[in-house]
Amino acid sequence: MKTASLYKDLTYQDDKPLVQPLLETDFTREIRIVFKGGQVMKKHFTPFPIVIEIVEGEIDFGTGGTIHRAAEGDLISLEGGIPHDLTALTDSIVRLTLSKPDRSERVKEVANQ
Repeated sequence: MKTASLYKDLTYQDDKPLVQPLLETDFTREIRIVFKGGQVMKKHFTPFPIVIEIVEGEIDFGTGGTIHRAAEGDLISLEGGIPHDLTALTDSIVRLTLSKPDRSERVKEVANQ
């Protein structure tokens, strides 16, 4: 058994979203992304499917020229290869589930753009 907390050691960075791997299973990587209101993860894509959960706050999730407003408790699933971006409207916590072959370092690179 493995455990992790979405709220423990929570830190909001002033300059960019904070990407923190939480745990790894045999088939997924669970990552926490902490945004201050107004922070952005620019357009990017992954070759693998993802699921995001808005744990706290509100974000705009852009894909295919459409903005999807997502709030606390919402889930979004996205197939691989689809460009998307995120803009935090408020201070937000996002849980990102990656497929095991994907890399958490890739997500950190996107946040650092």
